[in-house]
Amino acid sequence: MPLTSAKRILLKLSGEVLMGEQEFGIDPGFVQELAREVKTAKETGLEICLVIGGGNIFRGMAGAAQGMDRAQADYMGMLATVMNALAMQNALEQLGVETRVQSAVQMDQVCEPVIRRRAERHLEKGRVVIFAAGVGAPYFTTDSGAALRAAEMRCDALLKGTSVDGVYDSDPKKNADAKRFETVSYDRVLSDNLKVMDASAVALCRDNDIPIVVFSIREKGNLARVLSGEGVQTIVKTKEG
Repeated sequence: MPLTSAKRILLKLSGEVLMGEQEFGIDPGFVQELAREVKTAKETGLEICLVIGGGNIFRGMAGAAQGMDRAQADYMGMLATVMNALAMQNALEQLGVETRVQSAVQMDQVCEPVIRRRAERHLEKGRVVIFAAGVGAPYFTTDSGAALRAAEMRCDALLKGTSVDGVYDSDPKKNADAKRFETVSYDRVLSDNLKVMDASAVALCRDNDIPIVVFSIREKGNLARVLSGEGVQTIVKTKEG
């Protein structure tokens, strides 16, 4: 499905992607590469929102699994997403792309609060808007935050850039015969627990008819190829085929 008709998209990046080849943290060189991809996409005339996870710095679920209070761990994860958002903002602005970071957890010294109408105005002025801190509440993932912002901003599609090139019927890292879907329905993703995004995020996209495009962001130039319909991808939508 060519996304050439899309006017506004939300790009969701996993925090792990920002690590590059490192085991944790932020690789400035790889963030710069991602920023170039975003700039190239923006130059096609798209309005772009960004949501970045925090798993490269801290993951709330992992903290909770090690005995931390889940809510406390999730707040720490939210702060990690703000750090990633600021890193991406810096990389984009070094390339001359005007950017604003809006955080669901208010921290006026470093970024704006999430205000929908202000975000819309930024997009109309050609700025990239990076939404940080998820939904601003524990027990929700950044996938849910991305789906929420995509619906709130009336995006034409939610693009999820990950380390794999689409959605498979089983884990391709464990099963060499795993089959990649070209398209798959929201309901099948939920019923088969295909791990595209968490269930609340998929349901929110389904209820607002926002297609989810899953692709590998690690391949150079892949975002532009996916937007033109040429890249390897899986599209999650209402009906398969």
